[in-house]
Amino acid sequence: MNHKKLSLALAAALFALPLTAFAQEEATAEVAVEEEESIFSWNAALASDYVFRGVSQTDEEAALQLGADLNFDNGIYVGVWGSNVDFGDGSPDIEIDTYIGWNRDLNDSWNLDLMLNRYNYIGEDDDFGDGDYNELIGALAWNEMITLTVGYTNDVYGLDENGYYYGLGGSWDIGAGVTLDVGFGLNQFDEDTGVEDYNDYSVAVSRDFGPVNAAIGFYGTDADGEYNFGETADNRFVLTLSIGG
Repeated sequence: MNHKKLSLALAAALFALPLTAFAQEEATAEVAVEEEESIFSWNAALASDYVFRGVSQTDEEAALQLGADLNFDNGIYVGVWGSNVDFGDGSPDIEIDTYIGWNRDLNDSWNLDLMLNRYNYIGEDDDFGDGDYNELIGALAWNEMITLTVGYTNDVYGLDENGYYYGLGGSWDIGAGVTLDVGFGLNQFDEDTGVEDYNDYSVAVSRDFGPVNAAIGFYGTDADGEYNFGETADNRFVLTLSIGG
C-alpha cells in the first residue's frame, strides 16, 4: 500500500500569501477557490513492480496505481488508493485501500500521522479465500527526514491472527534535485499464522522531471521473507514514474 497526502502546513502557508494585485472582492473569491481546491489531492503511478514491505504484490509484473485524498484543516484526511495485484492462480486482480487518518505537526520538528487502513481485494476465486483486513498505522516523523512507523492488525492477511510492523525510514536531499530514501522494516506474526517473522529493506533515489517524479529503488527481504513468499520476496530493482496534484 502506497499513497501521498497533501502537506497541510504548506497549503496553509500558501493561503497566507497576500493577493496584492486584485481588488478585495476578487482576492476573497480567489482565496476561497484555492482553499476549496486544496481539500482534494490525487496521485497516479506506473511501476515496474508493486512491492509492499519487501514482497512483490504483482508476481514481479508492472503495476498501475491511482489514488485520491480529501484533506481537511483539522488534520483529518480520508482517501482511496488502488493497484492491480497478482498472488497466483485464483488470486484477486485488484487491491483497493480505503483509509481515514489524522495528521498534525506537533511542533516545528515533529509530525504525527495516525491512520486506519482497510486492504480490500477484488476478483479472487471463491476457493482462494477472503484476504481483506484492517490495519492501524502510526508514523512519527522528525524534520521530514526520519520516520518511525508502527502497524498493527488483528486479522493479518485475513487469517484472524495478529500481525505487527515496525519500520524506520530516512529521506535526504542529496543535491541536484535528487532525494535519497532508505528504509528497514520488521514484520512479525502470531505463530498460528504459519508465517515466519522477517525483515525488509529498501534504498531508492528519486527526482522530479517537470510534473513527473522518477524513482528507482532496490527492495528485498531476508531469508525468512524468501521462505514465506518465495521468488516474490527476492531482491529487485523497481522503476516508478508518478504524478500528482
